[in-house]
Amino acid sequence: MKLNQLGKKIKEKVTTAYIAKIAVLSAISFVLYMYAKFNIPIAFPTFLDMQFSELPALLAGFSLGPVAGALVIVIKCLIKFPFSSTAFVGETMDLILGLVYVLSASIIYNKNRTKKGAIIGLIVGTLCATLLSMLFNRIIAVPFYVKFFFGDNFDALVGMLSGLYPNLTKDNFYNFYIFVGVLPFNLLRLGLVSLITFFVYKRLSKILHWEIKPKKSENQDIKSESEFKFHSKCSDKIQSGQKDMHNDEREIECKNLLGPDDVKTDCKNEREEL
Repeated sequence: MKLNQLGKKIKEKVTTAYIAKIAVLSAISFVLYMYAKFNIPIAFPTFLDMQFSELPALLAGFSLGPVAGALVIVIKCLIKFPFSSTAFVGETMDLILGLVYVLSASIIYNKNRTKKGAIIGLIVGTLCATLLSMLFNRIIAVPFYVKFFFGDNFDALVGMLSGLYPNLTKDNFYNFYIFVGVLPFNLLRLGLVSLITFFVYKRLSKILHWEIKPKKSENQDIKSESEFKFHSKCSDKIQSGQKDMHNDEREIECKNLLGPDDVKTDCKNEREEL
């Protein structure tokens, strides 16, 4: 019984529109990940790429749920794997960090779909991913790159970065690289992604919540004319920003006319504050 209910919920969730939006957002994310990147050599090592490929994943996570955001991250990285120049280490790290960032932010936002919830989620996601990046660079990335690219010659890596960090030595390398390079770089990059998401999500909300509505047959029962008029009125008032009816009152009236399931999808989502 429970399996049947779960299958029904998945079937209702994974619509054609849902799959289409995941595909489009994943494609945009991959293009941003593969091509739309640049360096800031005066501030950070040149192998740290400034890119914003998590943006489409955040939009998916906020509009379609955390699972959708995670799918965009996974698809983006899987497509990138064949083009890897880091023996898949860089892509694997980006995959894990992206999941931590997007899941943290979207889970918090979906629990509290307000501006405050979005801000808290984006901050938590940024901090979690940044801290994990510092840990990964210390115990995985740097040791691997020294062995793989520099033949265990740590001095070669130090010499490569000495122009950016004049006081850099083998003994203090991790202090410089982790706290002067990785920490501010990730805070800047993920902070910019969060800021862009915060300002563009509401503007793209209609597109992100688009669904394909099935045609009704002539013999199919339809909602009464009063229900339809109220639904249109509720939607128009929310979209135009009119405040002559409180949210709670709107939801109660919606519930009386449309039922609790329709309230959840047709009224509550339309009055998201973000």
